[in-house]
Amino acid sequence: MPTSLSLSVPQADSSSTFTNGYLPRPRSRAGWWKSLRVMLLISTALTVILNPGSLTDGPRLAITFAITFAYGAGLWFVNGFAVDQLDGRISWAEHPLRRLLVTLAVCVAGSVAVILLIQAAYLLLVVHEPLAQLWRPAMYGQVLVPLAITLIISLFNHSRSFFLSWREAAVRAERAEKETAVARLDSLRRQVDPHFLFNSLNALTSLVEENDPPRAVRFIRQLSQVYRYVLDSESQELVPLADEVRFAENYLALQKTRLGDALAVEMDLPPAALNAFFVPPLALQLLLENVIKHNTAFQADPLRVAVTLDAAAHTLTVRNTRRPRRLAPGEASGQGLKNLAARYAFLTEKAVAIGEEAGEFVVTLPLLVL
Repeated sequence: MPTSLSLSVPQADSSSTFTNGYLPRPRSRAGWWKSLRVMLLISTALTVILNPGSLTDGPRLAITFAITFAYGAGLWFVNGFAVDQLDGRISWAEHPLRRLLVTLAVCVAGSVAVILLIQAAYLLLVVHEPLAQLWRPAMYGQVLVPLAITLIISLFNHSRSFFLSWREAAVRAERAEKETAVARLDSLRRQVDPHFLFNSLNALTSLVEENDPPRAVRFIRQLSQVYRYVLDSESQELVPLADEVRFAENYLALQKTRLGDALAVEMDLPPAALNAFFVPPLALQLLLENVIKHNTAFQADPLRVAVTLDAAAHTLTVRNTRRPRRLAPGEASGQGLKNLAARYAFLTEKAVAIGEEAGEFVVTLPLLVL
């Protein structure tokens, strides 16, 4: 085998590492085929550029192309696969230094393994020399040069990945802040809505007319606590579930004063289990408000609501008998649940579950643990 072939190997494999920098990591079968075609084209071009003399020698051309393609495909696959795996395990945003060190270690180890494997195959299959030749000083350059180029390109790619991840996190945080601000404003607007205030004042008037000062005083305190909680939670991303439940109980007490036995609420929430969990402020109240707003309630046939906690699954479920009532055109915007789902999307990967079960409307909220 001509000496020029062995001397061209370091050049071919060094340049082929550039395919690791520019080929996208495929995430579908079509992506794999596209990347394969691009890699074949690049390997063909490098073969001609780095060893033009092989164009007149069929076996030498095939070997040069095979080595170039093996370096490009091997280094691209090892580094790309490592990045894909690490993306799902170590976040750039949360652990940047650990991610950088682990990425470098994995890429160096994988790249060295690929380079040594290709060099070993070349020695055994092409020049028919023992593997001991891998450790002679003349071979160091054939390992270190492609490894250095691969590391440089990998560092560039990982730096780019870090900044893209950081930018995405910043955009998500900005969107989350915007969604939260909109949701808070919407919640505050609902609480100071004239209908809510009008109904509350009517209920208070009835208590005064019935000459029931203790209930009237309790009603006023609960109403003030409802508004106080709304104002206090305005600047918070999350609140303890125990605080949210106490707020919901005050809210329900106001509604019970107005609706009486037409509203039947059962809350199966062990106090000891509440302290471990957090929710977005006014999340539970929003669900309870939707139940009362969108369903009819009668003294003889009360509207039944059940609130349950599944501590093992980290979920809070609100279910109610579904008896839709007709609302005024501007009264039902449908934005409440959408805003709540959007807020959760920025806090956790677990989504808000909304559906119907056996004639009941069911909403399940994920509970967060800090």
